[in-house]
Parts: sequence; structure tokens; C-alpha cells
Amino acid sequence: MTADSPRSRIDTSKPHPARLYDYFLGGKDNYPVDREMAEQLASGAQRGAQLNREFMHRALAWVAGTGIDQFLDIGTGIPTEPNLHQIVQRVNPKSRVLCVDNDPIVLRHSEALLVSTEEGATEYLEADVREPRAILEHARGFLDFSRPVALSLIALMHFIPDDQDPYGITRTLVDALPAGSCLVLSHGTADFIPAELAGKVTGAYGRAGISLCPRTRAEVARFFDGLDLVEPGLVRAHEWHKEMPAPKNEDSVFYAGVARVG
Repeated sequence: MTADSPRSRIDTSKPHPARLYDYFLGGKDNYPVDREMAEQLASGAQRGAQLNREFMHRALAWVAGTGIDQFLDIGTGIPTEPNLHQIVQRVNPKSRVLCVDNDPIVLRHSEALLVSTEEGATEYLEADVREPRAILEHARGFLDFSRPVALSLIALMHFIPDDQDPYGITRTLVDALPAGSCLVLSHGTADFIPAELAGKVTGAYGRAGISLCPRTRAEVARFFDGLDLVEPGLVRAHEWHKEMPAPKNEDSVFYAGVARVG
């Protein structure tokens, strides 16, 4: 998809999840319509996004530390620093990262990142997770699928309703990964908030034309079917940590986990 295609035109008339997330993280690449919607959401939404981001930092640094140096990051979002590619390339400068998102503003702000060096490389693809085979076709030209790849689905699949087959999409992507690969996934949940508040949040997204499908722990666990969850398993985002204490007195509305592909 090129920056000149109709799909690549930036629509500032309605909110977009990537720009909302950027706002919650303190970024500047968002519009009044995004900020207006953010103010309609629960007061904990911003901290929830920050806790999820901190999980991404810990989890991907750990994955890179295991020796995986190829990353397929779908739903990458606006590259609010430090972004995934920066995290993993700090651990291993030779890492290759393919960033995928369907918001053209992400492409505009990622152009400066589309660089290759003798050590590593970062590339951006404008595509939708609902088209997993098209993503994989492009990915195979940039990543070496004869070696392990880390698939990152951070705060993404709760935007895919059941009638769009979120589990089938994930399975298509995971099935393409060679043994030794990893799935890193976080997913919004309403398990820890009152039903009235959950309805307010999903309603705000719905009025903006965004499907939001928070899922229970059992429903999120299905994304990891057939995979080997690494410790501490599927937990709330702030509880996933390696060789460091978990943050205290936090209240995450994301489940998160990392699993190995056998």
C-alpha cells in the first residue's frame, strides 16, 4: 500500500486507536477528535495504556535477550519513543523489525525509521491485521522465516470482534512461524471494572465507529492455544516481569503473555 492510495489518506474527522494510544502515552501525533474521545473515557484509561506499554518494553527486551533477532510487529502504532524497534535494537543492533499498521499517519511518522544498516533494519507496511496472508507474504521478503520470529500483537486483537475471526487471524499468523518463535500478546479486559464502566468505555468507542471487544481471561487464553506460555503465564500486564519486581498498587485492564512456538 502506498502513501498515495485512497486508503492512505489521513481521516481527521474521527478518532483512531493508534492516535488515542499516542495521546495516552503523552505523544503529540494526535488530533482534537482523538483528544475529545480520550476525555470521554474512564480516568484510568491513560494509566492502563502506560502499563501495557511498559509490558511491551519488558517482554520484547526479554525476547530479544533470548537470541531472537526478527520481529513482526502488527498494530505497531505511532512510534512514540521508545518504540518496539528501539527496544529490541538496543539489545541486539542486528535485529530486523517489520512494523505493520493500517493508519496512514503511522506511515507518515515512521518514514524516518525506514532505514537499513549493516547491522539491522526497520521497515513499515501499511496493512490490516484482518489480511494476515497479505502481511505474511510481505514479511517473507523482509524476514527469514527459516529462523525464529517474534510476533507482537500488543493491544490489538480487542479491536477485532468475534464475527471477524480474531482467533483464526492469530492462528494463521502463528502457524507461519518456525519453531523457536514467540507470540507476544496483550489484550484489553473488563474483568476488573464494573459492568457500567465497561459499557461506558465500549459505548464511547462504538460511537466513534471503533469496535472494542474486551475479553475475559479464558477468552484471551485461547489466543495462546497450542503454545507454551513462559512464566509467569497469562497475567495482568503489570504482573508480567522477568528478573525484576512487579510494580506495586497498579490496576491494569490488560491481560498479557509471551508464548513459545514449538
